[in-house]
Amino acid sequence: MSIVLTHAYYIFEDPKEQLIMKPYAPLGLLYISAFLNENNTTNHLYDSTFYTKEKQLAFIEEKQPKAVAIYTNLMTKINVIKLVKTLKTEEKYGFPKIILGGPDITYNCNNYLKTGADFLIIGEGEQTTLELYNAIIENKPYTEITGIAYLEAGVVKKTPPRVKMKSLQDLPLPNRAAIPIDKYLETWKTHHQKSSMTVSTQRGCPYTCKWCSTAVYGQSYRRRPAEMVAAELKILKDTYNPDSIWFVDDVFTVSHKWIKEFHEEVLKQDAIIPFECITRAERLNDEVLQLLKEAGCYRIWIGAESGSQKIIDAMDRRVDVHVVKEAIQKTNALGIETGTFIMVGYPGETLEDIQATTIYLKEANPTHFTITKAYPIKGTSLYNEVEAKITVQPNWETSTDRDIDFTRTYPSKFYDYAIKHIVNEVNYNKERLKPKANKRKLFKLKAKSFTAFKIMKLNQ
Repeated sequence: MSIVLTHAYYIFEDPKEQLIMKPYAPLGLLYISAFLNENNTTNHLYDSTFYTKEKQLAFIEEKQPKAVAIYTNLMTKINVIKLVKTLKTEEKYGFPKIILGGPDITYNCNNYLKTGADFLIIGEGEQTTLELYNAIIENKPYTEITGIAYLEAGVVKKTPPRVKMKSLQDLPLPNRAAIPIDKYLETWKTHHQKSSMTVSTQRGCPYTCKWCSTAVYGQSYRRRPAEMVAAELKILKDTYNPDSIWFVDDVFTVSHKWIKEFHEEVLKQDAIIPFECITRAERLNDEVLQLLKEAGCYRIWIGAESGSQKIIDAMDRRVDVHVVKEAIQKTNALGIETGTFIMVGYPGETLEDIQATTIYLKEANPTHFTITKAYPIKGTSLYNEVEAKITVQPNWETSTDRDIDFTRTYPSKFYDYAIKHIVNEVNYNKERLKPKANKRKLFKLKAKSFTAFKIMKLNQ
């Protein structure tokens, strides 16, 4: 008897990702696999990223597992639902118990259970997966297992929340040997001339941004000892020799004490690998920036979301836009690349706020920036605020929260062109600042920016 751990992301079915080609291993599943191994529980991890649903199903048919646990998020939800229905209706797979986990299930329990899933794991998955699987194979009651949901006579039943792991020191290293790591490294090398891997050092985020989901790890702050993180980096360096590391933590520099310990340990253990991370502007200072640089940091993503203080306050970001701008500028000056995130279409945002965002991006001059139209994720404060104003609520099984729309200051089309205007205007400014600016490129960018702005104004 065994359990199969899997997800439902297939990179060759994703046209957008095929243009980007920056895949990362399913770190959460690797942690669960390692935890099950440590507890002598037979498990098979099928990483579907580079394969097809047909090959995934053939694997499940061969293994005939007692349970299949599937990681679910916004991006994979539709594929997960299709996978569940196949496993629940076709006899050749042995009718395994279906367990779903991940950030999207917490506030959609009824919907997911009615697609055919037997159990949902709410919150962290390692301990709950082990206990639930043991109950399944031993045919024991599961009502006492904390952190799960299931249907009873057609009604959703939830057990009490599971107490989060207090010490991440007890977590084994992710079971990277269970998946084709070489395929990830080769894909990165082929498309970007350098390889990249992910590492997690913490769980939980203590901040309260209204649009952000904390469905899995909550607002706690728990961290692996710096010595253990450095040891993991050393293993990765010696085993896979990646060109860079992406730390997946929400706020990498939340603890300055930990950063000092991390700096000391990576130097002592010869574990330096160039890395990038995400943090908040007020958790950076000159000393921390210098420590990060010496520890191998080459890029820092510093959240802003808007260049308008009014919108930042509405998001409950609890940061001053000028502090963010200064942090980006200081990081640039130190020779570390910067990135920032921008959101348009947030409730209450006006044309003046969008213009403030454009000016902010020009002045801060981050090396990279991403921009998206705000959308409400169920379970967040933003969703609760706009729920009564939702104008587009598509079929749940065939859509995601990204497809939800609500009454905003302006029509939806306005924000599509606002994004184009901001991108072209900021890129124009970047090109203009170059020592040898390309005049032809400048003309094209300015023309695109002007056209987008004109159409945006027409859609006010």
